[in-house]
Amino acid sequence: MGLLIAAVLLVGTGQAFAVPPPPPNPSDQDIARAGAQVDSGVTEVSGLVNDVAVADERLQVLDDAVARTREEVNKALVDLQNARDVADTAAAHVTDTVQSLSAAGDQVVRARSDFDDFATEAYTRPGATTMVSYLSAATPDAALDRAQVLDLVSKRQQSVLDGLRRAQIDQGNRNSEARQAKSVADAAAADAEVKKDAAQDAVAAAGAELDRQTVQRNVLQQARDAAQGRLDAARSTVSGLQDQRAVWIDWDRQRKAEEAAIRAAAAAAAARAAVDQAARDRAATLNQGSRPHTQLEATPSAPSKPKKPKPSSPSVHGSGAVETVVDRAMSQLGVTYAWGGGDEDGPTLGIKDGGVADEHGDYKKVGFDCSGLMLYAFAGIGVALPHYSGYQYNAGTRVPVEQRRRGDMLFWGAGGSQHVALYLGNGTMIEAPQSGDVVKVSPVRTGGIMPYAVRIVTG
Repeated sequence: MGLLIAAVLLVGTGQAFAVPPPPPNPSDQDIARAGAQVDSGVTEVSGLVNDVAVADERLQVLDDAVARTREEVNKALVDLQNARDVADTAAAHVTDTVQSLSAAGDQVVRARSDFDDFATEAYTRPGATTMVSYLSAATPDAALDRAQVLDLVSKRQQSVLDGLRRAQIDQGNRNSEARQAKSVADAAAADAEVKKDAAQDAVAAAGAELDRQTVQRNVLQQARDAAQGRLDAARSTVSGLQDQRAVWIDWDRQRKAEEAAIRAAAAAAAARAAVDQAARDRAATLNQGSRPHTQLEATPSAPSKPKKPKPSSPSVHGSGAVETVVDRAMSQLGVTYAWGGGDEDGPTLGIKDGGVADEHGDYKKVGFDCSGLMLYAFAGIGVALPHYSGYQYNAGTRVPVEQRRRGDMLFWGAGGSQHVALYLGNGTMIEAPQSGDVVKVSPVRTGGIMPYAVRIVTG
């Protein structure tokens, strides 16, 4: 049976040894709250994604508008240059017609002057010209012929003059038309200039609107990215909380299994301790005639024979003795801690300490303190231990704490004065730890542990 208990303890003793410290266990409310943040984040991101998409569409429209207005500027520039070319051509034509009109006028003036000179000389100085001299005659017939000739010359000269005048009028009409054409061309050029300016203004306005919308789109993009970051963080939080919950569930399952194993081992140990009459008798013998640990005042008694010293070495040996000690300690799992409590027969009423134990009411509780538990456990193999851990540190054979074995006592504090526990093996021990706690299985704490363990059962 002892081997069975040892196997149980090696597999499942001490939740703190076999099971690590409890991991975080997020509540359902924590997980639900994180999930709500995810839902909120999804809604926020979806809205911002739509806003960015709308902004992108608006920017595309603005891009197209800017492209169109830029081409309209190109068209306006081309129209302006064409209008300026037409105006320049019209201006050159006006200049040409002005020159032609001036030349025609000069010809008319010269022709009229020549005719006037000819006519004047013909009538006032008949012999002044070659033609008049040629035609001059002394007879009336000759004079008539000369008059006819002069009339023909005059008609011819008048015809030439009329032709020159018509040419002058024609040049004047052309000049007027050229001036009208120039006026129209100048107006077209001015209109083209206005349209060019308007097109350039439209490009500037469209560009400014594009820039403004781009800034808004970038703000939306940044907001969307930030919201996506929050959503990712929220999803990570939910995932992390769910993972923590899964880890905690596994830990809790392991903890419950370990606690069940400890309870089973404790029940088995209690059952064996209950039927181990020999151990009970040995403990009762040790306790017989002992003054209670809680008795603080001396009581008179009749003279008697001196008492024999209580044994400090076991009356039984070997692994069976170790398992008897372990069984008796394990049978007390869950018993209340009471400072000063415990003797060879079991838990007893605690006593006042004037401090922490009193605050917990230990003097009104029935239970064990750390050294009282050791006293009870080893009484089963006939060993009487003093009810003080510092004395128990000197009660057996010291061995390096690294070489501790099942059934050895472990100590903390200078000279073992702070605490004592029973080593169970597999890195675990059973102890009555402190006020407000109970007898339990714990992992061996290395902080402050004494360099030696005390071994009572050596064989």
